[in-house]
Amino acid sequence: MKKYIKSTLLMLMSICLFTACSDDRDSNPTLVKPTSFVLNTPAIANSNVDLAHSSAIVLTCTQPDYGFPAATTYTVTVATNEDMSDGVQLSTKSTSARIELDAQEVASTLTQIKVDGGATEAEFPMNIPVYFQAEAVMTTTNGDALEDTRIKSNVVKLNTVELEFSLPPVLLPENIYLIGNFCGWKWDNCVSMAPVNGTDDTFWHLVYIDESGIKFNTNKAWDGGEVGFAGITINEASELGAEIVEGGGNIASSNPGWYLMVVKAVVEGRDIKYDVTFNRPEVWIMGTITPEAAWAEKEAGCMFEVPATADGEFISPAFAHDVSGDGGARAYVKIEGYDWWKTEFIVGLDGNKISYRGKGGDQERVDGKEGQRFYLNFSTDTGKIE
Repeated sequence: MKKYIKSTLLMLMSICLFTACSDDRDSNPTLVKPTSFVLNTPAIANSNVDLAHSSAIVLTCTQPDYGFPAATTYTVTVATNEDMSDGVQLSTKSTSARIELDAQEVASTLTQIKVDGGATEAEFPMNIPVYFQAEAVMTTTNGDALEDTRIKSNVVKLNTVELEFSLPPVLLPENIYLIGNFCGWKWDNCVSMAPVNGTDDTFWHLVYIDESGIKFNTNKAWDGGEVGFAGITINEASELGAEIVEGGGNIASSNPGWYLMVVKAVVEGRDIKYDVTFNRPEVWIMGTITPEAAWAEKEAGCMFEVPATADGEFISPAFAHDVSGDGGARAYVKIEGYDWWKTEFIVGLDGNKISYRGKGGDQERVDGKEGQRFYLNFSTDTGKIE
């Protein structure tokens, strides 16, 4: 009897468990891939919309039918063509069916679209139709997008949008950094070109260029702004310009060696063009350490020896006199059209670093003794006097 009761209880529990599991499966929602997604026509569609005096453009939509309410992220693309062929996605991400777009971002994005299409700043302000399209995607509790659930909405139109030129001015670079084999292609080890004193557009540096070449950028990063061979114009006055060739997109040399590289930046419209001169790597000592002590440019016997390798040292002639105070141990490169002191530098002010005058004023002095020399490594911007 006890066995019978026990068996019956077990059977009843099994039936209950099966029923509970079946009911649980039936209550689980089933994901439906939506076939439509509606972006509502804005109430301001037929109004004159002045972006310069607006804080936001508000769009609303209905959630795609996923079969159940779901966490959804919305983004918006703006365009000036009805087919969205020139569309650019805005940065706003909304988890609500009410999407508030920053009016200034809309304005700057539209301005860039028009400029990319050939418009000049003089053509602004302009009245244009503007088109928006939203995209929805279901997201997990961690905020990850479920790619198979992406869907685009219909396109809505604002008939008349007043658009002022909304891009920041294009400015000349404040810094230019060189990278290549000489520094292991690492921005942490790159060298900074020195500005020519009294200019805002011209930079120089000694650089070793081999078959694999170099690049430069205004930031120490692989951020898309790096400039290679296609991004420069070789100045016709270059002494060694014929040796500079394209090397896998880089600025390379058919005769690996050292160059005095001078970069002049020019703003043309919304672009910065780079006119680059490649001259002989001549470095000179100057002042009362020279034999004549006459402060003459390119004094005979005052040019550095040029190393054969990227990690080699430029070695100056021996100092002809003891120097201290106002004279000091000074060196420079000569760039046509500029006095020597606009491209001078010294070593010893900051440990073993080469200190370039750049845009600064007259530098402090470093003493020197008769018979001493400069030893300079331009791949690491370091040196010494001994």
